[in-house]
Amino acid sequence: MQGKGLIKFVAIALTIGCIYSLSFSFVAKKVEKDAREYAKGDPLKEKAYLDSIATQPVYNLGFTKFTYQYVKEREIPLGLDLEGGMNVTMEISLTELVKNLANHNPDPAFNKALANAQARLKSSQSDFITLFGQEFDKLSPSGKLAPLFATRENASLVKPDASNSDVLNFLKTQAKSAVERSFNILRTRIDKFGVTSPNIQMQQGTNRILIELPGVSDADRVRKLLQGSAQLEFWETYDNTEIFSLLENINKTIAATQVPAKDTTAKTAAPAAAPATGGKLAQLGAKKDSAGKDTNALAQSQARQNPLFSVLNPNIGQGENGQSVLGRGPVVGYAAQKDTAKVNAYLNSPAVKSIIPGNVKLAWGVKPVTAESRVFELYALKGTGFNSSATMSGDVITDARADVDQRGNPEVVMMMNSEGARQWRQVTAAASADANNKKSIAIVLDNNVYSAPTVQNEIPNGVSSITGKFTQNDTKDLANVLKAGRLPAPAKIVSEYIVGPSLGLESINKGLVSSIVGVVIILLFMGLYYSKGGWVANAALIVNLFFLMGVMASLGAVLTLPGIAGIVLSLAMSVDANVLIYERVREELAEGKSLRIAISEGYSKAMSSILDSNITTFLTGVILYVFGSGPIQGFATTLMLGILTSLFSAIFISRLIFEWMLTKQQSISFSTKATENLFKDSKFDFISGRKKFYLFSGIIIVAGLVSMFTRGFSLGVDFKGGRSFFVEFDKSVRVDEVRDVLVDEFGVAPEVKTYGSKNEVKITTSYMIDNESEKGEALVNKKLSDGLSKITPNFKIKDSQKVGPTIANDIKISAVYAVIFSIVVIFLYILVRFRRWQFGVSAIVALGHDVLVLLSLFSLLNGIVPFSLDIDQAFIAAILTVMGYSINDTVVVFDRVREYVNQHHSKNESMPTIINNALNSTLSRTVVTGLCTMAVLVIIFIFGGEILRGFSFAMLIGVIFGTYSSLFVATPFVVEL
Repeated sequence: MQGKGLIKFVAIALTIGCIYSLSFSFVAKKVEKDAREYAKGDPLKEKAYLDSIATQPVYNLGFTKFTYQYVKEREIPLGLDLEGGMNVTMEISLTELVKNLANHNPDPAFNKALANAQARLKSSQSDFITLFGQEFDKLSPSGKLAPLFATRENASLVKPDASNSDVLNFLKTQAKSAVERSFNILRTRIDKFGVTSPNIQMQQGTNRILIELPGVSDADRVRKLLQGSAQLEFWETYDNTEIFSLLENINKTIAATQVPAKDTTAKTAAPAAAPATGGKLAQLGAKKDSAGKDTNALAQSQARQNPLFSVLNPNIGQGENGQSVLGRGPVVGYAAQKDTAKVNAYLNSPAVKSIIPGNVKLAWGVKPVTAESRVFELYALKGTGFNSSATMSGDVITDARADVDQRGNPEVVMMMNSEGARQWRQVTAAASADANNKKSIAIVLDNNVYSAPTVQNEIPNGVSSITGKFTQNDTKDLANVLKAGRLPAPAKIVSEYIVGPSLGLESINKGLVSSIVGVVIILLFMGLYYSKGGWVANAALIVNLFFLMGVMASLGAVLTLPGIAGIVLSLAMSVDANVLIYERVREELAEGKSLRIAISEGYSKAMSSILDSNITTFLTGVILYVFGSGPIQGFATTLMLGILTSLFSAIFISRLIFEWMLTKQQSISFSTKATENLFKDSKFDFISGRKKFYLFSGIIIVAGLVSMFTRGFSLGVDFKGGRSFFVEFDKSVRVDEVRDVLVDEFGVAPEVKTYGSKNEVKITTSYMIDNESEKGEALVNKKLSDGLSKITPNFKIKDSQKVGPTIANDIKISAVYAVIFSIVVIFLYILVRFRRWQFGVSAIVALGHDVLVLLSLFSLLNGIVPFSLDIDQAFIAAILTVMGYSINDTVVVFDRVREYVNQHHSKNESMPTIINNALNSTLSRTVVTGLCTMAVLVIIFIFGGEILRGFSFAMLIGVIFGTYSSLFVATPFVVEL
């Protein structure tokens, strides 16, 4: 064996590197175990423990020490399906960007072209700007875009006489820049969010950004953080004493416009007499009894005579003599959360808007006064300047950070540029000029008042702090948004996938069980079939698994549930390399060669088949990684890494073990008595009966095609768009019962399927899928919850997924491209490798056969088998992996055919005879590899859980027919050609 020293060095170095990389995961788990033991089931206490030691050394290697934060960042990251969390796809609104660049030009053709382009985007692969240009040309054939975009802001980039193509190029440049800036802004926000191992990727060629946040449980906080536009403004404020008369006027106006009540009701609801002191203020403050609860009669009276004050408590306090007096400061009233919508409706009514001065703006505080009260403050903001707008905008902010003040309360420290500092000095000087009546400056973000501190002194240097009723998370988020800046165009969540932590834990358990059982079966089979040689292969297999996990840890590759399946599958397929070698060794031993020479010849002669078969599978993994996303990329990553580590282990590690055993003169056997003559001298005629197999395959494919065009497929939510929910009830439920209650809520019938046990269902609906607003999301969730509560109040939404129609269309097209591209790449590789087009065409026919059979069975069996057969991204991953496996099998046979053709004695033999001999000589390897792979897939199917059931079923069918097509389709077609 040449290069033995180099191989040993690489193996030792790789082992040390893997131990080092994996050690961080073990240390992190140890620290977290200590935290759980300390907290004794209290999650807040556990989190506080981990936060307290984040910067403390927990891993001492002697020459250096690592903190828990450092260790945690380097453990093997778990995907959403294992840890729980949130996956979102953000889409930058290019419609709004183009409108902004044109200063919201009212031109009808311009706005109609934007609307048409947005509609076409759902079914087109062209970019938005190109579609906009096409639509504008249709609506205005001789129209010019330059006058729309040659604004003062764009003067240096767009000339008034620029051609339409030049303007479109400008828009494309701006669109690309907007997406890149949004990516950087979102990355900054996420980096500060405190999520372990976040993943953010720009989807090249689109205006979308993919974000994965493992471990996140507060989905609303994530949505708010990601979609917030950070429209920061600084407003001068009115004092409550200046606004109360306006509120009284608004109250009277609303009362006057309401329908008069019946007399009897009016008599019953007569207001109580005012106290002797306090007058009208005391009257407003007396609408509650001593217990703080509204009496029914008094509440009705207040609602009619004081409609505004019945839902908005004025800011009233007590004076020195006990009288009711107006409170000071910018807060003018308080309302319960449930009443804020009614207050807004009152304030936005035409009659009220007509009496509110243009320089008065009323805005709510961002958070309730206390979490328990759910009462919000209403602030009075003072518009300044010609258009009565904010005094300053947030673009003057250069930096912001979360901090604590001298009392230990959370605050945000912000820094301004020179122009901002100059303006800020003037504003704060004016606000603090009157020592007896210091004014407040309101910090307003997206129309919500975050804080309105009273300005005590002039601030000359532009460095200020924002204080308020903040938690540490509030200050982190606010500082993060301020520092990141304002998004150049609105960013909306068009696709999201939320996995609950309980489902993640369940997935881990099922994934581990399926992995362990699968590996044990492979080890036992190899040991029983190949005797001592099989146990050498097992040793190499264990080393392969160790190397694979170590490399994944060092690269920071995310471990997902499909990734675990990919690991087990790569182990099953890695057995193939050892099987190829051992079958060759057995052939050499049968010819009477010595053990050492037989082993050497076995490795040498098997090398071509091993490399060809693994390269073709690796290529499909690359394509899967390029076209897939999220968990599918995790599957592709583990599959590709598994191929590389298994090649190293099977070719070099096992060889080193054999060399050591030969040196020690140990006996080595490659079969047991039961397997010694198995498949030996087999003389099956695969070619003569090929037309029977063509007929068998043809029947399945024709029946499948009929089913595809009549019954169709059950498309997953990521292919057809919509919302999907995995719900667990506390009792058995019927799918028609769930469907009926949701029809009443949604107005449209959702698709409901049993998902695993009888108390678990998967609900898919297209209800309000085009609505991207937060209100729309909340409404869907409310209707879902209301409907399911009619069945039982005890249910749990274990995961949810939302995919917009545009995303779904793009995923479908990418899936088709992935399959086609894989076929082309495999054909080219075989054409170059075997130098005969007949081999390439036959391999493609076999691949087409496998894909069509798989599609046919998924259509034919849909609704018949007791588990989901959705066509989704996981199914495409299965198809591509099956293609890789099938071509792996086919290439091994083709390699032996090529070898037989090149042998002297084969030149006078017919092609059917050569192929029959080749198939029989590789039959043992085909059966052994197939059985190992099928056994693992059966285990994943049984123990891997419902999430992997459809995927493992597709893989199982694919492997069976992939093996079948290598024997009865691919090689017979070489004869036909």
